[in-house]
Amino acid sequence: MSKIHFNIITIFPEFFKSPLKCGLLGKAVEKGIISFSFINPRDFATDKHRSVDDKPYGGGPGMVFSLPPLVSAIRSIKEPGRIILLSAKGKVFTHETAKKLAKEKIITFICGRYEGIDERIMDIFELEPVSIGDFVLTGGESACLCMIEAIARFVPDYMGKKDSLKEESFSSNLLEYPHYTRPSNFEGHLVPEVLLSGNHKEIEKWRRRKSLEITLLNRPDLIDKARLSVEDILILKEIERERLGKNLYLALLHWPILNKHGEVTSVSITNLDIHDIARVAATYSLGGYFLITPIKDQQLLAKRIINYWLEGFGAQANPLRSWAMKKVRIYSDLEEVIDVIKDETGYTPLIIATTAKIKGTLTYLDVRNQLKDNPVLLLFGTGYGISFDHLKNIDGVLRSIRFLDKYNHLSVRSAVSIVVDRILSDYF
Repeated sequence: MSKIHFNIITIFPEFFKSPLKCGLLGKAVEKGIISFSFINPRDFATDKHRSVDDKPYGGGPGMVFSLPPLVSAIRSIKEPGRIILLSAKGKVFTHETAKKLAKEKIITFICGRYEGIDERIMDIFELEPVSIGDFVLTGGESACLCMIEAIARFVPDYMGKKDSLKEESFSSNLLEYPHYTRPSNFEGHLVPEVLLSGNHKEIEKWRRRKSLEITLLNRPDLIDKARLSVEDILILKEIERERLGKNLYLALLHWPILNKHGEVTSVSITNLDIHDIARVAATYSLGGYFLITPIKDQQLLAKRIINYWLEGFGAQANPLRSWAMKKVRIYSDLEEVIDVIKDETGYTPLIIATTAKIKGTLTYLDVRNQLKDNPVLLLFGTGYGISFDHLKNIDGVLRSIRFLDKYNHLSVRSAVSIVVDRILSDYF
């Protein structure tokens, strides 16, 4: 049976008493898989106050851990093994670090305190400074405890099941999938159906997808380190497109719009504009599609069309069209739409206009990159184009679809399809 011994140099050995008796750590101590020794530098202090700190040379706030008691404490250990100095200046402790350290027979941890340790400690001993993250702790004890638990998990016989280590977060540089247990329905919150199906192949596929999804959302830096199959890469592309798509909203302006004489007017909502753009919004999993008109009769007409597909015979005759129509909402002006998106996402959307009449500077990649952190509302005009003099809050104008050609007169439905596909294309 493999064993590992930890020497812990600390001025607060009592910090470890309770944690080392709990859970798997406590059981491992009882089995003799892991063991501990505590060395208190105060026991090696020579003054009546048992001081282990002193003022820094050169001045400055705080105190510094002094060398004499600490050096004596380290030298008192017959077999220190590998010596780890807990320090914010050290290399970051990782899953792989824990796995490597678990192969050692003896590890000594030095728990720092105060403003730091006299730097000459590095000249006297062969130490490895290690940090558990980009933040500051009062002392090294809590960091030491984290490292001990992470290391111990790789010691044979510590974990109950060998498979537990294989499936945990970071074991494959991917975060772990969600877990559920009984009851399957708790206060209306349901366990995903696939986990109740008994179909192990589908369960494994679901878990892999969730693991990829959670990693991409919370720790995208790990993706480059992970071992990915071709299928994984395709799933990641799909997840990324859906994630970006949820942050992209469309608005079709029916006011303020220009007529062919350059006058500001309002134009009628068309049946095709509702259907075709709704299908684009559904296909690319967009956050929503807004029709903007201040005319009440036009709003009522649009609602009748939409409700036919949501609640009427159309919902039964064509469920896919019904699904698309759920993306459509109707409001009187742009300010109302901005408020709705802000309520849904918690952020004020960037307002990006589309037009062929003025030279836009934003590219499709610019918009795509914004979607990673912000909701974006794309404005499309009807009639003879948007009246920019009557719109506020515009953050930018998208480059026209054929910006190098003279002819730029696509229907709004065609323009929406092309623009959305260029922004959310799988080929980026």
